[in-house]
Parts: sequence; structure tokens; C-alpha cells
Amino acid sequence: MSMHAKTDSEVTSLTASSPTRSPRRPVYYVQSPSRDSHDGEKTTNSFHSTPVLSPMGSPGRHSRDSSSTRFSGSLKPGGSRKSGHHHHHHHRKERNDFGAIEEEGLLDEDDTHQGLPRRCWYFITFVVGFSLLFSLFSLILWGAARPQKPIVTIKSISFDEFTIQAGNDGSGVATDMLSINSTVKIIFRNTGTFFGVHVTSTPLDLSYTELTIATGNIKKFYQSRKSQRTLTVTMKASYKPLYGASAGLSTKDGKLTAPVTLNLDFMVRAKAYVLGKLVKPKFYKRVHCEVVLDPKKMNVAISTKNSCTYK
Repeated sequence: MSMHAKTDSEVTSLTASSPTRSPRRPVYYVQSPSRDSHDGEKTTNSFHSTPVLSPMGSPGRHSRDSSSTRFSGSLKPGGSRKSGHHHHHHHRKERNDFGAIEEEGLLDEDDTHQGLPRRCWYFITFVVGFSLLFSLFSLILWGAARPQKPIVTIKSISFDEFTIQAGNDGSGVATDMLSINSTVKIIFRNTGTFFGVHVTSTPLDLSYTELTIATGNIKKFYQSRKSQRTLTVTMKASYKPLYGASAGLSTKDGKLTAPVTLNLDFMVRAKAYVLGKLVKPKFYKRVHCEVVLDPKKMNVAISTKNSCTYK
């Protein structure tokens, strides 16, 4: 009965304290017993009163929603803790993701500021290193090939014909005309131990004083490493005008009667392809011989061992 009396008093107090601007609405109280419902005195003191207004107005709906929220929170005491933990974990995950994205962005900016990628630098380093090594290797080959010069030797020369007779040049001028036929034997030796050579030469000029009286040519050939060959070159001329040079020649019936000194000049060129066209040392040998033509030694090979110079 005391509990009912207390309830009526509370109703009278709440009714009196309600605002004057809103109409009076019936107020209902929902009392929930505590866990210790066996003790009557504790039960009376532990009742929790929750005012619930009539659903006629928005304040009552708002109060009901707030009460329901508080009631549901009181039924799940751990819900707020779990929700806060989940929110904190989600926030930390977002921060980690943002940090990873920001770090990747910084790395990308670093790569951009660096210019070329690392692979390009590796490739450039490889190319430069390979070029240097290849150049060094080529220089070593070139240096090793330079001392291995070919050897050119004039073995002998023979004269099969040497006759002088009167005649006219192309313009009709009267002069002595020379017909000569000679053969030169040349030994070419390649001293290279690891390369062959391609050989050519300038025309072989046989001259008297300053007048060329006969010419010959060496055909281009290839000489393998550490080998040699003997070349036979024919030098001849027919009806070569001598003009005033014939004054120093002693002849009888068109035959030479006294020895005469002739000069032989030419240059031999050799080229070696040691490393393709990248390393190709070249060798030059200039030959000069002073040959004495003795009319008594016609058709006889004349040794030139001590009469030739090589430069």
C-alpha cells in the first residue's frame, strides 16, 4: 500500500511540473525488477522507473526511442566495448592502408626523381663495361699483330730480251725504240701466327735513269698465317721511245754491248683482318733494287741479294 501511495505522489508531482505550453498527457511508469527480487525491501528500493509518454506526440516517441536505446544498452553491457574496439581496429587499419599508399607514392616519386630505372642503369653499365673490355681486347690484338710484319724478298731478276732499234713515236718524232722482256721472282712470307693477310702492290717499275722502260703487276692474293710463296712477275715493253736516254747506251746492231744499271721500284701492301673489320693492321714494304744488266748474262737469273733495300 505504501508503494501505491508513493506512486500517486510521484504522479501528482510530475503532473504539476509539466510545462504549461503542452497539454497534459497521461504518464506511465514501467518498473523492472532487479535480480534480487526475493528480498522485498531490496525489491522496493531497486525498482527503476522509466517514464513513457503517450504515443500521441513526438516527445513521447523520442522518449520511447531513448528508453529503448538505454534499455538495449543495459541488456548488452559488452556491446559498447566491442563496438568501440571494432571502431578503433577499423580506424587503425585505415591509417595503415593510408600509410602504405603514402609510402608507395613516396617511392614512386623517388623513382621519378631518380630519372632512369635501375634496370636501365644496369644495361648502360653492362654496355659500357663490355665496350671497354672489347676495346682493350682489340687493342691487345692490334698491338700483338703489329710486330708480325710480312717479309718481302727479291730473289732474282732475268732479262730475256733487250734490243734497241730506230723508229718513230706516236707523234712521228724519230727516236730510238726499246723492246725489253724481263722476269722478277719475289718471295713473300707471312710471319703472322694468328692471322692471314691480303696482299696487293703498286706496279713494278723498271727504269733507266728517270725513264720507266718496263712495268709489271702483282695480282692480289691471300697468304695464310705462317706461310710463304714465290711470285713471278713479268715486266716488258715493246717499242718504248727512249728519246735522249739512248745516248748512254752502247749498242751494236741493236744489241747491248756494255753493262747498264737499271732501277726496280715498287711497294707491297698487306692488310690483316684480325678481328673482322674492327682490328685490321696494315703493312707496307717499299722495295728498291739497283740491277746491273750484263749483256753476257742474258737469259740468266741475276741474284739481287745485296742490291735491294726494303723500307
